[in-house]
Amino acid sequence: MTAMTFFLPVSYLEQLVMVASLFLVVIVELLNSAIESAVDRISPEHHVLSGRVKDIGSAAVFVALVFVVVT
Repeated sequence: MTAMTFFLPVSYLEQLVMVASLFLVVIVELLNSAIESAVDRISPEHHVLSGRVKDIGSAAVFVALVFVVVT
């Protein structure tokens, strides 16, 4: 998708925003993976708050993906 921005008739600022939104998804996904790993490391047993933290991390990734679509 990054390569596609070079062929669209947009300004450099618009192109930068499109590429930056893709990097935002990668950053949020990395943070989500780190949080999930830390929660799993703290306690392997299921806990309500652990599940909530993982759900919120997944929701953050979803919001970043929605931002890409809107952009």
